[in-house]
Amino acid sequence: MAIENKMVRTTDISRKKDLLSTLDDLAPLPVPYDKNGLEPAFKEPKPEWAETNCCSLDGFCAIDTMKRPATKEEEDELKAKFLKGLEKLFLDANNKYLQPLSLTMEYCAKCNTCSEACHVFQATDGDEIYRPIFRVDVLRKLYKKYFTPSGKLLGSFTGADIDLDWETIARLGELSYRCNLCRRCAQVCPLGLDNGMMAREIRKIFSMEMGLAPTPVHAKGTQLQLKVGSTTGLTKPAFIDTLEFIEEDIEERTGRKIKFPLDKEGADVLLVHNAGEFLAWPENPAAFAILLDEAGVDWTLSTDMMGFDSVNYGIWYDDVQAKNVAMAQFEAAKKLGVKRIVIGECGHAHKAAVVGADRMADSDQRGVPVESFLPMMAEFVKTGRLKFDPSKNDFPVTLHDPCNMVRQMGIVKPQRDILHKIAPQFREMTPHGVDNYCCGGGSGFAIMNSYNFGDFRNKVSARTKFAQILNAFEDEIENPDIVKYVCAPCSNCKGTIRDLLQAYKATARYNVQYGGIVELMVNGLASMDRPYFEFLEAE
Repeated sequence: MAIENKMVRTTDISRKKDLLSTLDDLAPLPVPYDKNGLEPAFKEPKPEWAETNCCSLDGFCAIDTMKRPATKEEEDELKAKFLKGLEKLFLDANNKYLQPLSLTMEYCAKCNTCSEACHVFQATDGDEIYRPIFRVDVLRKLYKKYFTPSGKLLGSFTGADIDLDWETIARLGELSYRCNLCRRCAQVCPLGLDNGMMAREIRKIFSMEMGLAPTPVHAKGTQLQLKVGSTTGLTKPAFIDTLEFIEEDIEERTGRKIKFPLDKEGADVLLVHNAGEFLAWPENPAAFAILLDEAGVDWTLSTDMMGFDSVNYGIWYDDVQAKNVAMAQFEAAKKLGVKRIVIGECGHAHKAAVVGADRMADSDQRGVPVESFLPMMAEFVKTGRLKFDPSKNDFPVTLHDPCNMVRQMGIVKPQRDILHKIAPQFREMTPHGVDNYCCGGGSGFAIMNSYNFGDFRNKVSARTKFAQILNAFEDEIENPDIVKYVCAPCSNCKGTIRDLLQAYKATARYNVQYGGIVELMVNGLASMDRPYFEFLEAE
């Protein structure tokens, strides 16, 4: 049994047993996926999941480590930890985000401008629980009830009308993982409030106080990275072996003998990739090596335990983990005495290293400038250090703007300067730039596949992005003889788009391909005598 999706109120979060959403009415997709039978169906959740985890929000489970308490004592302990964490959010000593948090808690006008900007709310055709303000309203009511004199004395008369039990806490935790933290809502708020940040603040309570976070971002994410150096589990010997394999592949595919420079002290550039690229998309670090070699750059990779993986999942859910990872990465760079760190194609790594780490670091931990790869590559294109034959990329290309690079850092122009030079059929998505929609995999969703959460990503959080892709190629989408390329210069975005295209069989049916921007650059190099893309060799 479920409450009508459009009639849910914040107080319903403490209702027992009922699903708060059934996701029956998803927004329609454009041609050709407006036809029956082309869209994959949701997998039915297994009844036993609800016996151990919280599936009562919408039938999906993101926090796989959050188990239903076996006794009243266990439930009381979880409630106490939650309330302690909620209280800590509002203590100046504990939270550097206190000012925007307090403003968002106190001044929301309930205008719902944020809802219209939210891709998840749009994808669910206006399901109440996915409004950005819904989870914040729940938090607001709980804070008022337990930490304000009026709430303690007058309760429901002041709006402090939510009962606190495990189901309420668990649903709120799950709600914090129905937001991609893309902050499109914050961009449009007329009062400058940040409901995206608030979702992360809720995640912090669960991780930092209650010890609860999705396994892929915590146990197999930041904890694994701090232990072995990479969220992939890639060790230094395995990393070096992987590089040797990629070098052989470069020579086989291009005829070029290129060696990855390793641990070169004093190099101009320390290039740091999302380590997932080496395993899932080795053509990406290979493309970087080809471009930097051709441009004559003095560069290096690090083989230090914390020096070859740029990811920092901590920025999604836990301040302590974020700082621990960032400081270890800084130390690895300082050992080599490089002039600057350049972050490869990973959106959240951009934000973590370029924007976040400097603010987390103590004064003695700073020192090595950090920047994005995009301005550097755009400069090589502009000055002619790299020369291109655009006819090699004469097929439809569209650009996905990763939220962390574009909306949250303002890197908008360099990638477009590159694409206009190398891709004659480049066309923008609508909307694009800082207004573009999240891929649907942000804030950890790209790597979260516990239980049935992959379905939520593919059919709900990535739905608006899939519609954008289809609309960008609307004139050619139904012609499988025409290659269509989604340029996504971010590892997590690529992973989401890969899974999305597989789920909807868009590559098999309509020849929709995907990849980064550096692969497209290499494919268009004037000096290349064969296509870099394997899908073009098959043409």
